[in-house]
Amino acid sequence: MNSKQKSILKISIPILLSIIAIWYSFSIIPLEKLVNSFRQADYSWVLLGTFLGLLSHLSRAYRWRFQLEPMGYKIKLGNSIMAVFAAYLINYTIPRAGEVARASVLTNYEGIPFEKSFGTIVSERIADMIVMLGIIFFTLFLQFDFIFAKLSESISTYNIIITAVTSVIIILILTRIIQKGNSKIVLKIKSFLIGLLEGIFSIFKMKKKWLFIFHTLFIWSMYVLMFYVTSFSIPEISDIPFAAILIGFILASFSIAATNGGIGSYPLAIYAAFSVFNIPEDPSIAFGWIMWTSQTLMIMFFGGLSLLYLPFYNRKISKTNF
Repeated sequence: MNSKQKSILKISIPILLSIIAIWYSFSIIPLEKLVNSFRQADYSWVLLGTFLGLLSHLSRAYRWRFQLEPMGYKIKLGNSIMAVFAAYLINYTIPRAGEVARASVLTNYEGIPFEKSFGTIVSERIADMIVMLGIIFFTLFLQFDFIFAKLSESISTYNIIITAVTSVIIILILTRIIQKGNSKIVLKIKSFLIGLLEGIFSIFKMKKKWLFIFHTLFIWSMYVLMFYVTSFSIPEISDIPFAAILIGFILASFSIAATNGGIGSYPLAIYAAFSVFNIPEDPSIAFGWIMWTSQTLMIMFFGGLSLLYLPFYNRKISKTNF
């Protein structure tokens, strides 16, 4: 398979998945019911959730500057904010293209080499991944008995133990192979893991590492709060357990990687999570669509504004400096 075919697949598969996900969600809840849920929603909670989402994105833009400062670059906050919003918007077209565009903004307007700015984006994703894993482990700890009971309903305890033991053995074998192996694939894996660890520990070498950690925790706190407060907009799910919120948030976050910006997959992920708690399907999917729509509209507005204003902003700055 050549590079052109791979590019076509990267673009077409997420689009196809989005179409299937949208069709499936509308097969569960008719469009008329969904529209009615939108009409009856309490938009004061939706607006509050959108505002919390906005705060998380602004914090991400501010945090980015801490990573660039040790390399001798002090970027303008305006460029950082607009680069972040533009990246989110572009991710709705081609998956992961936003990260490339975000690094390119700094190359074009701040003169920072592309590989350096892109490297900081990779390292910040590592920090985000660590926090996400923390949320997952916290959820498992909080609801271990419930999750174990649900698994036991469909899988016997014996099978769970066998699966766990097998997984540990496989991990130990793979670790041994990576440690001792010298093949090209093993060396690439080694290089990736070493780079991953370097990226993690580089955070602690920053001058403003504690501010970086604070903003990382703040970003994800806003994400969870955004999800939580928006749930109050739908009366049927306003009193659901917080564990359902956490599991819904985790699955919804992963769904964003499945399709462009979570189109179609986001509401289905929430529906799948809430169904575990026997929450009715109609309000679950309606909440998913309201949640996704509110955040998408916010990204479209600020992302579009950023793409349009970036050249004018930097032209104005250049004239002022001149």
